[in-house]
Amino acid sequence: MTNILNKINSLFPISDDTVQVLKENVTCCHFPKKYQLIKADTYCKSAFFIEKGITRSFWLVDGEEVTTSFAGEGSIVFSMDELYYGKISEEFVETLEEVEAYRIPLATLTHLFETNIELCNWGRIIHQNEYRRLHRSHKDHLTLSARERYEAFKEQFPDAYRRVNLGYIASYLGIRLSTLSRLRANG
Repeated sequence: MTNILNKINSLFPISDDTVQVLKENVTCCHFPKKYQLIKADTYCKSAFFIEKGITRSFWLVDGEEVTTSFAGEGSIVFSMDELYYGKISEEFVETLEEVEAYRIPLATLTHLFETNIELCNWGRIIHQNEYRRLHRSHKDHLTLSARERYEAFKEQFPDAYRRVNLGYIASYLGIRLSTLSRLRANG
């Protein structure tokens, strides 16, 4: 759990006791490339801490996949609809590489948020950061050129832009693949 604990501690340092509690409540899992960790219209009942590998989140819109986010080492992925509202997910999360992850039941994660102030504060910070990312992404889509959005993407997801299929990046940026290819070729 090295990458996960490093990321958690970089956001909100947790004690050895909290690390132990977390370790006691997760199960190590391995998933192949292109595996759907979370499926729209389905209850998953778990969250996944990503130790190794990368995932992407997407919606289906008129039969087309629209990429909404990427998550790499140290990140946690789950359905916000399910965790916070008890509703089935509207989003998919799939692995883009082989992934080593630690699964935690959503009920357990909720219980830990309610009973462990360190994990509660860490959860608050990841949600603050995700809200800021979503807000910034929305603003970027409305105000920046394709080149500027791509540059912002590289800052926001420094690992993803080197490791992810260009089609997924173009989808995330709301541009054509040919436009992204041209941007990358021109520097």
